[in-house]
Amino acid sequence: MKSFNLTFVLLMLSTFLFAGKEGAINGKILDPQGAGVPFANVLLLAVQDSQLVKGEVSNEDGGFSIPGIDAGEYFLQVSFIGFDTYNSTPFSVSEGQEISLPPVQLSESANELTEVVVKATKPLIEVKPDKMVFNIEGSINAQGNDAMELLRKSPGVVVDNNDNILLQGKSGVKVYIDGKPSPLSSDDLAAMLKTMQSSEIEAIEIITNPSSKYEAEGNAGIINIKLKRDKNMGANATVDLGYSIGQFANYNGKISANLRQKEYNLYGSYGYNEGQHYNYMNLYREQVGGVFDQKSSHQGSSNNNSFRLGGDYFLNKKNTLGFLVNGNVSNYKFNSDSRMAISRIGSSTIDSFLLATSNNTGSRSNYNFNVNYRFDSGSGTVFNVDADYGRYDNDGTELQPNYYYAGDESGSLLNQRTYRNVTPTIIDIYTLKMDYEKALWGGQLGAGVKFALVETDNTFNVFNVYGGEEAIDPNRSNSFFYSENVNAGYANYSRQWKKWNVQAGLRIEQTNSEGDLKAFLPVDNQNVKRHYMDLFPSGGLTYQVNDINSLQLTYSRRIQRPNYQDLNPFLGYLDELTYEKGNPFLNPQYAHNIQLTHTYKYRFNTSLSYSHTTDLITRITDTAGVAASFITWLNLAEQHNVSLTFSVPFQITKWWSSFSNLSGYYTRNIADYGNGKSVDLAATTFNMYAQETFT
Repeated sequence: MKSFNLTFVLLMLSTFLFAGKEGAINGKILDPQGAGVPFANVLLLAVQDSQLVKGEVSNEDGGFSIPGIDAGEYFLQVSFIGFDTYNSTPFSVSEGQEISLPPVQLSESANELTEVVVKATKPLIEVKPDKMVFNIEGSINAQGNDAMELLRKSPGVVVDNNDNILLQGKSGVKVYIDGKPSPLSSDDLAAMLKTMQSSEIEAIEIITNPSSKYEAEGNAGIINIKLKRDKNMGANATVDLGYSIGQFANYNGKISANLRQKEYNLYGSYGYNEGQHYNYMNLYREQVGGVFDQKSSHQGSSNNNSFRLGGDYFLNKKNTLGFLVNGNVSNYKFNSDSRMAISRIGSSTIDSFLLATSNNTGSRSNYNFNVNYRFDSGSGTVFNVDADYGRYDNDGTELQPNYYYAGDESGSLLNQRTYRNVTPTIIDIYTLKMDYEKALWGGQLGAGVKFALVETDNTFNVFNVYGGEEAIDPNRSNSFFYSENVNAGYANYSRQWKKWNVQAGLRIEQTNSEGDLKAFLPVDNQNVKRHYMDLFPSGGLTYQVNDINSLQLTYSRRIQRPNYQDLNPFLGYLDELTYEKGNPFLNPQYAHNIQLTHTYKYRFNTSLSYSHTTDLITRITDTAGVAASFITWLNLAEQHNVSLTFSVPFQITKWWSSFSNLSGYYTRNIADYGNGKSVDLAATTFNMYAQETFT
C-alpha cells in the first residue's frame, strides 16, 4: 500500500500545482418540492456591468459546477421554463477560492399558461471527455428495438451471430446496467438484453478507456446502459411488444410501471422473450496417419423471464435510501448433431463413421439484491454505499448417444455408447462498494473502495447408459469449486483549466483465487491457489483547439481474468473422439489501451486507437492419442489491435437527419507454442452502420 499512497500523494500534489489561482463555484437547483431541476440555465454574471462571464446547464440531479473563475464580484442568474428567474445576492471569489453556494430553490411562475409545448432533442451521438454517448430517448431508436439491437447500432460496437459483443474489434467487453456491472454469463446477458426494450433506455455509454472509478475487468472497455427514471409525480405504466424474424422468429414483450411521490419512488418491470438459434462447426484434422473430417450443427430454443423491482426513499433533500431486486429465469433446450468421417491420409475411402447426437435441456436463474445509500450535499460532495448479493443457478442435463459404423453412415453398426451428463452449477456473488466525490481545487476528486467475493460450485456427473440402466463413470465425473476475492481501491481527479481538461487516476486490485477439483478418483484431484496485486493507471487529456475543434488523448491498463468454466479441467465431450477441457493454470491477460480522438463542431468524430494485450487467453485444438482431439485454453499469444472509427452526423434538411459510423480494425496475434513453433496471424475487418431519421 506504500506505493499506492505515494502515487496518490504525487497525483494530488501535481494537480494542485497545476491548478493555478482560479476559483470554482458549485451548487444545486431545486424545485418547490425540493427535487433537483435538470437542464436549468445557470449564468454567472459580473456585478460591475452584469456581463456574462460563464454559463452552465444543471445536470440530471440539478447540480452544477463552474470552474476556472478569476477573482471578482459575481451573482448568479438561474432560469427554467415554468419557474420565475432567480437572481442571487452578490458574492466574492478570491484567487483560487472554491465556493459552495446554498441550494437555489426556484418558485413556480405566477403567470398561468394555457399550454406549454417544449420540444428538445439531444444529438444522436455525443462525444464527452471520457466516453461516447448514444442517446436513445427522443430518437427513432426509442421504439421497436431491444437492447441487443441497440448495441448493434452503437458506434464501434459489433454483435456477432452468437450474440458475442465486441468493442473496437476486441472481445472482453464489460456490460454495466445503470453503472453496475452485470454478473450474467454471455448467454444469460444476451437473453436479458433481448427483453430490455428501447423505450426504457435513456442512453448507451461507450467507454473505451474507463477511469479508475470503474473495475479494471474488461480488456476492451465498458458499455453502460442507462435506464430511464421517470421524474414526474404520480403513477404511469407502459407496455411493449416485439416480433422479429430472421432465420427464426423471435418474440418479446415487457410491462413497466413507476410510482413517484414526494417522499419515495417505486418502479418495476417484467419482460419475456422467446427465440431460436442455430450454429455449426467444421473441424478437419490429420493425425497419426488418419484423416478426421467432422461436421457439427447445433439448433436450440429458449425462453427468458426477467423482472426488476426497485425503490428510493428520500430521507431529506440530501439523503436517499434505495433498494433493487432483479432477476432472470430461463428454460432452454437444444439438439446437436456431429458427423465424423474417418479415413487414411491419401485415401478417398471412408473406413469408419462416428455419429453423435446430443439432446440438452435445462434451466437457468439469476437473482440480484441491492441496498444503497446516497448523500448529495448539493455543492459537489457525494457519498455512495452499495451492498449486493447475487445467486446464479444452472441445471442442465444432456443425453448423448454415439454410433460407430463401418464405412460411411449407411454401413453396418459396429458399436454404440450412450452417456447422460448432469451439470448443476451454483454461483454466489457478494460485493460492497463505497464511492466519494468532492469538488476540490477547482476540479473533482473521486475515491473509493470495493470488496467482491465470488464462489462457484460446479458438478459434472457422467453416467454410462446400458439397456436403460445407468452407472456413474468415475473417470469423467467430478466437482469443481472456485472462489475469487478481489479487493480494490482507487483515486481519481479531473479539472478544467482554460482550454485543457485533465483527468488522472489509479486503481489497485488485489486478487485471491482458489480452484479445487474433486474427482471420483483421488489421483485426479487438483488444487490451484493464486494471489496477485496489480496497479491500473488511467488518464485523459482534452484540448479545445478552437470553437469547433477539440483533441482528446486517453489511456488505461485493463485486465481480463479467466472464466471459471475455462479453469475447470473436467472433460466435456462433443463425441467419443472430441472433447473440451479447462486449464486450471490459466493466468489473467493484460492490455494497454490508448486512443486519440478528434471532434469537429461537436459532432464529427474521428478516433484512432491502439491496444497491446499480453498473455492472451487463446482457444486451441490439440491431439490426444491416436484418434482423439481436444479443445482447451492457454496463455499463448500477444495481440496488437489498431482501430480507426469515423462518426459522421448530418442534418440534411429540417426533417431529415443522418448518422453514419465507419470502422476499420487490424488485429495481429503472435503465439509461441514452444519447441520453435510459432504462429503469426493478422486480419483486417471493416464495419459500417448508417441510420436515417425523418421527423
